[in-house]
Amino acid sequence: QVQLVESGGGLVQAGGSLRLSCVTSGNIFSWNKMGWYRQTPEKQRDLVAVITRGGYTDYADSVKGRFAVSRDNAKNTVYLQMNSLKSEDTAIYYCNIGARVSSISSYYSDYWGQGTQVTVSS
Repeated sequence: QVQLVESGGGLVQAGGSLRLSCVTSGNIFSWNKMGWYRQTPEKQRDLVAVITRGGYTDYADSVKGRFAVSRDNAKNTVYLQMNSLKSEDTAIYYCNIGARVSSISSYYSDYWGQGTQVTVSS
């Protein structure tokens, strides 16, 4: 199986910064994308940022210019650097990977972490 463990969430004042980390482990034969999503009780889980195996990145319009996604292949870790945080960034942040767990699999499945709470006080 595939495991993802997030860390780095917490309480921060508006305008501050946080860096989220997500360590992946398990039987990952290959992967095509890693990213971060967020969810509040009022909204569905939405994409925040994604990075592909080729290094392409994409962001939600609401975080462009403030957030940056990166990965460290040697550490099997993906990061989300969040700057200039706003109260509307308050949410549970989930790490995601699209992975194949064996050479037999012909498609990539989504795997999720348990989530980490980010709270931005105004």
